[in-house]
Amino acid sequence: MLPLRRLTPPVHLLRAFSTVARFGGVSRAAEALHLTQSAVSKQVQELEKWVGVPLFERNRKRLTLSSAGERYEKSVRALLSQLESATLELITSSDGGGALHLSTLPTFGAKWLIPKLPDFQTRHPQVTLHFVPYVQGYDFGSPTLDCAILFGDGHWPNTRAHYLTGREVVLIAPRNPEQTIRTPADVAHCTRLRHVTVPQAWSRWSETYGVEDIDPLSGPQFDQFQTIIRAVQAGMGVALVPRCLVQDEINAGLVSEPLPQHSVLSDQGYWLCYPETRANLTPLQQFRDWLLAKVEAATEAEASLSAFPRPALAFPDLA
Repeated sequence: MLPLRRLTPPVHLLRAFSTVARFGGVSRAAEALHLTQSAVSKQVQELEKWVGVPLFERNRKRLTLSSAGERYEKSVRALLSQLESATLELITSSDGGGALHLSTLPTFGAKWLIPKLPDFQTRHPQVTLHFVPYVQGYDFGSPTLDCAILFGDGHWPNTRAHYLTGREVVLIAPRNPEQTIRTPADVAHCTRLRHVTVPQAWSRWSETYGVEDIDPLSGPQFDQFQTIIRAVQAGMGVALVPRCLVQDEINAGLVSEPLPQHSVLSDQGYWLCYPETRANLTPLQQFRDWLLAKVEAATEAEASLSAFPRPALAFPDLA
């Protein structure tokens, strides 16, 4: 029988193997692990010597898991997740303190989340928030990310998701628009600003309210809602924006909402998301419970003030 040490590879070798398998190559794995490519390659080779089985098939620069490697990687990935989860729970279980690494879309963070965070700091001073740069299509396998606020329909694999806000989309215009907007048909005569990830937003809005002669692909295009809102303030045109991102500007009179009864409900919104392996992390639980309580209070307040029914409308990829 082999000694116990022989059957238990070091964790750093297992992590290198799992990361290379996830990215399909040494280059991206080395970047994720903050190691050199040479170091990662040596760790994978050392693990293969340790187990005595080829884990990868090497075709030029591409590494493909062998049949044995595929079976082993599934088990290794699960074990690493369990180890990480247990360690995080142990570290944060004593006083509920610790760090929480999170990420959010820039506009949503600036307009909606950040103004609320002083209250979280007051209620949970033992938790330190660390913001990670936002990257589209997060891989929660990253050890540097505990949770993220994403935009979508709430369905991400191996992820828990809690809806926050963002489904209501409203028409905004400058305080003194060049064209008077009294009906949806008047929008056809305005310059319409567009978000790059929602190319069909205007066509869907116009179809919902029976507006003809709207070219959905005309008008200036932007990559962030914060920039679009500022462009509307500057008088560049009208735009469709999630209400949660622009309500403060409407209330302050910086932009107008000429047709409040003609907002629409998207089937997508902003969600707090985190992997199953982080679910027991105490700072995350505290942040989640606090954030959902904020959302519930705001939802109840909005419901009491709601005056107009809104038709449902799908706006995919509205980020």
